[in-house]
Order: sequence, then C-alpha cells, then structure tokens
Amino acid sequence: MEDMYITDEESGKNWTMMLGDSCERLGEIEDESIDFSIYSPPFASLYTYSPSIRDLGNCESREEFLQHYRFIIDHMLRVTKPGRLSAVHVQQLSTTLVTHGVIGLTDFRGQVIKAHQDAGWIYHGEVTVDKDPQAQAIRTKAQALMFNQLHRDSAMSRPAMADYVIIFRKPGTNEVPIQSDVDNETWIQWARPVWLGIRESDTLNVAMAREEKDERHIAPLQLGLIERCIRLWSNRDELVLSPFGGIGSEGVVSIRQGRRFIGCELKPQYWKVACRNLEDAEASLGIAGLWG
Repeated sequence: MEDMYITDEESGKNWTMMLGDSCERLGEIEDESIDFSIYSPPFASLYTYSPSIRDLGNCESREEFLQHYRFIIDHMLRVTKPGRLSAVHVQQLSTTLVTHGVIGLTDFRGQVIKAHQDAGWIYHGEVTVDKDPQAQAIRTKAQALMFNQLHRDSAMSRPAMADYVIIFRKPGTNEVPIQSDVDNETWIQWARPVWLGIRESDTLNVAMAREEKDERHIAPLQLGLIERCIRLWSNRDELVLSPFGGIGSEGVVSIRQGRRFIGCELKPQYWKVACRNLEDAEASLGIAGLWG
C-alpha cells in the first residue's frame, strides 16, 4: 500500500490543493496562518474512502482512529491564528449485533470534543443539523427507523441521527475582528441550536470521483452548511483550510464567498476532481470581479 502513496500539488489564483497524507502535508503550512477551518473527518470505520493504510477510516478500533486523528488536531491548532475557529462536522456512530454484539449508538461526537480539548482547543459551541428520517432510513437501511419496526415493537425504534457542527476556538486573542455579512434576521435563525433548511442533496456531484475500490461511499458536506459557517466565522479574502478536502466542497464555497482556500486530500481521484471543481468555481465567478 505504501508503494501506492503519491504527493502532488495544484493551485489557482486563490486556492491550493495538496495531494497526500494530512498528517504529513499539514506540516508544510506555516504556523498561525489559517483564519478558519471547516471539514468532516472520516467517521472512524463508518466510512472508508480508500484502501490506503494512511486513510483514517481504515482502523481496527476507535482508539486507533483517535490516535491517528490526534496528529491532525495538533497540526490544526498549530496553523490556526489565535482566537480563531475550527468547525468540525460529525455524527454519532451506530453499533451492530454482528460487529459489536449489541445494537445501539456510541458517542463519537463526545470523543471528538474530548480529543480536541486534550490537544488544547477550547470547546466553543455546537449546532445540531436537522435530518430527514425517511431519507436516512432509505439510505442507511436502519431498522430502527422503519415503519414495520415502529408497529412491530417500538422499543427498538429511535429518532434519526442528527449531524453536528462542533466549533472549537484556539486560545488567545483574535487580532482581526470578523465582520460578518449576516443580518440580524438571519442571525436569529442561524443562532438557533438546531439548523433547519439544510438540503441533504445540496452537494457537489460525487459520481465523477467514485471508483470500484471505494468500500463505502463519498459523503460531501452540504454546500449550504459550509456557507453558513464560512460567512459566520471568516472575513472575505481570509484563508480557509480543510485537511480532508475530498472533492473540494469547502473550497468551492470558500471561493464563491470571496475567501482563499487550501485543502489536502489523500486519494488521487478525489484530489483531481477537487482541483477541477475549484478551477470551475473561479472561472464561473470571474476572479477580477470577485477580488477587485
């Protein structure tokens, strides 16, 4: 597997995409140079995105995953400017009778929070993202959401699992105040502990990045969710980072919102698609008009 590992880099006027292992390539980013970061880490072994041993999703245990993930968390703290934020998208993880001996849930969200606190981040806040239970039942085949389970024995029924955006702050004083373009009426809605109106289908096209060796599936963040975070917690022309760049969702929204972007992705096929998506985002907006 190590023989398959390659690195590369492509850039546009306002973006850079690094190909390679974030645990290593994040070391190339200067200390305290990042204004904001937003990303979704691999959810332990729930989603496996590549056969590489470097993929955080390829772990034998949750403990192994957290040890691997800690390298990323440490780098993110180092490169973030004092007083600035990192938004991390997670969900709780389910257990199965075959693998774990019991049907239930584990508190992955809580473990991610603790891992960041142990590394020195401040747990700043969080938002719960509403999910459609019928869409989740169709996608995941979760028996606990099925109508037949509800009517047969609802002791084994449970609500759909929400997504969470956990917000961490680097200790220190923010030297450049964030001048958000969000008006008061919008803030009333976005300041709620639950975000409604995030369309689950509002994502970049993943079909062009899928390969036969993908063991699970690509799950890009919703563009509307990314936009809310970027508009709330960064200024125009600031630098946004994603250590798990995937097909470039965070970068595309950053460019559309007048920010600069740097991302890292392990899998070459995803990286190539991300570069094309970022190129298209710049071309569609017209950089002179966007940055002038």
